[in-house]
Amino acid sequence: MKYAYFLSCINESMTREVDRALNLWKKDLGIELVNLEKGTCCGGSNLDYVSPDHFIIINGRNIALAEKMGLDLVTSCSTCLLTLRRAKQILDSSPAKRELVNSHLADEGLHYAGTSDVKHLLWVITEDYGLERLAAKVTAPLRGVRFAPFYGCHILRPSALLGRDDPAAPTSLDRLVEALGGSLVEYGSKNKCCGFHTLLVAEKQSLAMTGNAVEDAVRSGAHYIVTPCPLCHTALDAYQDKALAGRGVSGNIPVLHLSQMIGLALGYSQKELGIDRHMIAA
Repeated sequence: MKYAYFLSCINESMTREVDRALNLWKKDLGIELVNLEKGTCCGGSNLDYVSPDHFIIINGRNIALAEKMGLDLVTSCSTCLLTLRRAKQILDSSPAKRELVNSHLADEGLHYAGTSDVKHLLWVITEDYGLERLAAKVTAPLRGVRFAPFYGCHILRPSALLGRDDPAAPTSLDRLVEALGGSLVEYGSKNKCCGFHTLLVAEKQSLAMTGNAVEDAVRSGAHYIVTPCPLCHTALDAYQDKALAGRGVSGNIPVLHLSQMIGLALGYSQKELGIDRHMIAA
């Protein structure tokens, strides 16, 4: 199994442990990820509002780089997923937009054709690789460990663009937890927003959303929150103390990216997986 891997900005800076973990266990599963070394920032969830043409040119180029390799494009960041898939949707439905993008890509010998899919790492594991196959590789089952799966927004909504999980009742991350031997807690915040994208412009409201999710997970009796998104991880981990201030919640809860959870079940240590880099100790 071989994919082009989109190096998201946050994993190259604040959440380097996500790729650190992934790079440990991908070989165990026989998954080859070719880094998209010439890729550029996707523009997050804002560039399409500021400059729609730059949005499709930049992300059309990212996808075209994967197409040149004949590979689907994979990311471990949910915001990158949403951004890239939105650009692909626009380009695949508009010959005029494709012509615009390709006029800019020609100088690099690139051409957007729409042949490469854009996937999340979670989808690769649950759909392409398969959970039964993964379960057979587990060497350190996560028995007795209770997880609160936190999906966040950008891997679920809008469902017409993402199309894997039911946004009201997602199951893919839950099924991954169970395949690794862990158990699940029921709590209402699993498909809510973490608040990350409003942190710089509306900190009070952002921290309220973060606090709601963390408090809900703590009160559910979970040992860990696990998320497929490094931006959600940053909000729930790095801002956890501030978000819980004044809520009367006793204790904290560690937060893992799914790549780290998989690594634990495959026998890697917390230090190897970069869990010691987290603000909230495991």
